Amino acid sequence: MTIAQSTSVSSPALWTGRVLSAIIVLFMILDGVIKLPPLDVVTQTMVPLGWPADANVARMLGVIGLISTALYALPRTSVLGAILLTAYLGGAIATHARVGSPLLSHTLFGVYLGIILWGGLYLRDPRVRALIPFSR
Repeated sequence: MTIAQSTSVSSPALWTGRVLSAIIVLFMILDGVIKLPPLDVVTQTMVPLGWPADANVARMLGVIGLISTALYALPRTSVLGAILLTAYLGGAIATHARVGSPLLSHTLFGVYLGIILWGGLYLRDPRVRALIPFSR
């Protein structure tokens, strides 16, 4: 018996997983693309978070986010992408916690995205369902 056979999921659950994953991919593409050009709004919002107002730093973060997102979007590398995106979001959570951002709206936003990210992957990827069996 293969992993796919032992951890099958209904069609509505599969599509829910795809939609949740698409939401994450679209959000992260927007987040990454906005950091690529030297936009003043991006560099100036980084300063209160303790980051330098440097377009190269913003660009580097954007590239890291986009590469991680691309890996997440591709089925073959989706687990690696999810791990990298979780690390990326962890950095955002740590940054917001360090500067005392509002808890529910800013600091925990990365947690919300992480739950959607892993929930979408769990519903669309039988390998993840096999690793994390909520029920037998």
